[in-house]
Amino acid sequence: MSDIILPDPPRGAAVIEATLDTLPLTPGVYRMLDAKGEALYVGKARALKKRVAAYIQVARLPERLRRMVAETAAMEIVTTHTEAEALLLEANLIKRLKPRYNILLRDDKSYPWLMLTEDHDFPQIAKHRGARTRKGSYWGPFASAWAVSQTVTAMQRVFLLRSCADTVFANRSRPCLLHQIRRCSAPCVGRIDRAGYAALVAQARAFLSGRQGAVQQELANEMEAAAAALEFERAAAIRDRIRALTHVQSTDVINPASLTDADVIAAWQAAGQTCVQVFFIRGGRNNGNRAFFPAQARGEEAAEVLAAFVGQFYDDKPPPPLLLLDRDLPEQALIEEALRLKAQAFGGRGRVEIAVPRRGEKHAVVAHAALNAREALERRLAESAGQARLLDGVAELFGLSARPERIEVYDNSHIMGSKPYGVMIVAGPEGFVKAAYRKFAIRGPIAPGDDFAMLREVLERRFGRALRENADPDAPPPGWPDFLLIDGGAGQLSAARAVLTELGVHDVKLVAIAKGPDRDAGREWFHLDERAPFQLPPRDPVLYFLQRLRDEAHRFAISTHRAGRAKALVTSELDEIPGIGPGRKRALLNHFGSARGVGQAGLHDLEAAPGISRTIARLIYAHFHPGTHIAGTA
Repeated sequence: MSDIILPDPPRGAAVIEATLDTLPLTPGVYRMLDAKGEALYVGKARALKKRVAAYIQVARLPERLRRMVAETAAMEIVTTHTEAEALLLEANLIKRLKPRYNILLRDDKSYPWLMLTEDHDFPQIAKHRGARTRKGSYWGPFASAWAVSQTVTAMQRVFLLRSCADTVFANRSRPCLLHQIRRCSAPCVGRIDRAGYAALVAQARAFLSGRQGAVQQELANEMEAAAAALEFERAAAIRDRIRALTHVQSTDVINPASLTDADVIAAWQAAGQTCVQVFFIRGGRNNGNRAFFPAQARGEEAAEVLAAFVGQFYDDKPPPPLLLLDRDLPEQALIEEALRLKAQAFGGRGRVEIAVPRRGEKHAVVAHAALNAREALERRLAESAGQARLLDGVAELFGLSARPERIEVYDNSHIMGSKPYGVMIVAGPEGFVKAAYRKFAIRGPIAPGDDFAMLREVLERRFGRALRENADPDAPPPGWPDFLLIDGGAGQLSAARAVLTELGVHDVKLVAIAKGPDRDAGREWFHLDERAPFQLPPRDPVLYFLQRLRDEAHRFAISTHRAGRAKALVTSELDEIPGIGPGRKRALLNHFGSARGVGQAGLHDLEAAPGISRTIARLIYAHFHPGTHIAGTA
């Protein structure tokens, strides 16, 4: 019986052409997938059939899109009601799937906000990042934690609002230092009543909403009234608040009177790269700025990069009512419509306008953002050139055939063998690649403090998994390193080499970096398989570069270990009881003082604890007293 040879599945333009028969002439989103099912490209269309049909005219496509079509093994289609909905879905999928041929926004950080709580008689002002689980009003976003911290400090000086946690507030018996330096009105000890504090909160809300002039006039009236009533000490305190408010209003880098809530966005291109600079204006104040460098944007016009940026940037945050740009966007009206839908989804009024000012104050603001984009890109290009020279130095020093594109550095951290972690950091032509960092909780079994065994486990897991998941055995797995740097000496080098040899990895340069005499930085020894250990001159730039890599791995290892240790400290036996979530756990610990106190409590004491029902109390008691019969249970 002869073997049946199945034809290879169709790829490229044939796959796309076969999809056309089932495509509608309606709006939607299409995804091009490779042989492994990973997204190559995500696009939107007003008429799916017409848009996708353009890809089968391969000769008319640029080289980049020809490669994309050639790699396409499957298509996925999602229809939508409108083109604006398709645009929103496209941005969401691009951020989530990170397709290789799309312009990608490199933005893996959440933005900090300022929060005024609304579930307490005396609201707290604080920084907030993450999900909005607590009832309150949120103001932002801010470009950085520093920017929101500066605003919190300013709000304390002007409006004397408390920033302490509710638990601290409830347990104070005398005013804290912030009250003594005139940054808090001390509601915790009754120095201000509820009505007086509510007035301060109302003024703070007005200030954050952009009504600074009204707040300043109100404070001036209060000061004059206090002076007329001969309450000179109170008048002086209000005068100090007015001065603080004036200082806050005069220290912004950009504070145009014509802007209340807006984002100012400008792009600059050079050397095939693009920088997008964003300034956040909220309540008439500058909340800071941030530079972004979209990936896979080479060869794209600045307007196209900016359009892709705007769609992805507001995928997880509400757009402001006004976006000031330095250039017109393709399909600008459609992007406006999509942003209005996004604003409504976040509970706003859905008023969003994109404007490109040509003169006046708004134009000056946009020009300032463009200047910042240019300077940020020039700094990045200068850093990249310096990084390239250092990588060339590494290649020359260790005999690599080419400049390393991916360097991996490994380190371990533990305390007397407890809570051991191994880590991997990654560096390349653009510096540290923090999205590629990995942490490994050591599973063992290993002897406490056995650094060699920890290193072996980390390398076995990292390289073993990559080899197992590699779909093409004739090519290196994705994210394969050129150069491995191990923190340690000859012993660590030998342990790492044994693991790589066992796995059949022979194409990765392996080097160990050991501390110098008396652990003196600058006198490190380098260990390789093919030559004797050696040192570099103390001021060698390549030595500084390798030290930075080693120190970054050490920092990441220490922070990972500390985070694991802190997590273990807040983990208790209560976590093992079904039905005990964070809220009940907190209530039990606050009531009994510790998990041990909960375990020693009687059934009636557990039933009397706040937030603990009779059924839950019996579950807890049964957990700590297994085998004990509880009256009333089967």
